[in-house]
Amino acid sequence: MTHSDLAALRGEPSYVWRAGQERRLQMLARWAKLDDAVVLEAGGGLGMYAAQIARRYRARVELFDIEHARIRKAQAETPHALVAAAENLPYASDTFDTVFSNEVIEHVSDDARAMREMVRVCKVGGRVVIFCPNRWYPFETHGHYWRGKYHFGNTPLINYLPNALRDRLAPHVRAYSKRGLQALYAGLPVRVAHHARVYGGYDNLIYRFGNAARLMRDLLHKTEATLLDTWGLSHLLVLEKCAPSLPPKSADDLTR
Repeated sequence: MTHSDLAALRGEPSYVWRAGQERRLQMLARWAKLDDAVVLEAGGGLGMYAAQIARRYRARVELFDIEHARIRKAQAETPHALVAAAENLPYASDTFDTVFSNEVIEHVSDDARAMREMVRVCKVGGRVVIFCPNRWYPFETHGHYWRGKYHFGNTPLINYLPNALRDRLAPHVRAYSKRGLQALYAGLPVRVAHHARVYGGYDNLIYRFGNAARLMRDLLHKTEATLLDTWGLSHLLVLEKCAPSLPPKSADDLTR
């Protein structure tokens, strides 16, 4: 499998720690328990976030990814890293205080089942924190296929096409509207603690273009939590797991 094939199937993990990753870690820390917590990074790639969480917050961090090569590298700093598929997690129910998934669910075979599994292994009162692509961001960041050949990189306006056309150009990855994301957790024992759309760190652009790109990034960040975040890069979804509802009492129970 070539580098491009793997990028198409799985996306690219974080290779270095920069401002964009730091910003997302701070968002995670704001909305979920990390201090002395039991944390799962779902689809953690090389384990960049897992290592930072363990180092800074004295957390016990576990991590899984579907790629063996990535897990072997992640184990250098996160011993509790293993190979698993998001749709069938090898963890007991109600295990983790926090489950963190950064730009992963759009790549899995069955995103609804992956969502159910993340909720299942989260403790009651714990939180599942997910970043995933926003359908209305002007670029498809995972590349596209054209005439059977994969082209890596940002492609404008693909996600604005009707599904039938969009999915021919980008069959390897999903992008979510708010309604589409809501469908993934409908019926699960969760409440929405927070849902927003956020812009990226744009570290590569800042490296190439300096202060002009930094100004653009800062302006975009200021539009978050306004109508202008409609075109944000990613959804930030925070789900809090609720206690399961008790079954309704029977008439016999009510008369006892």
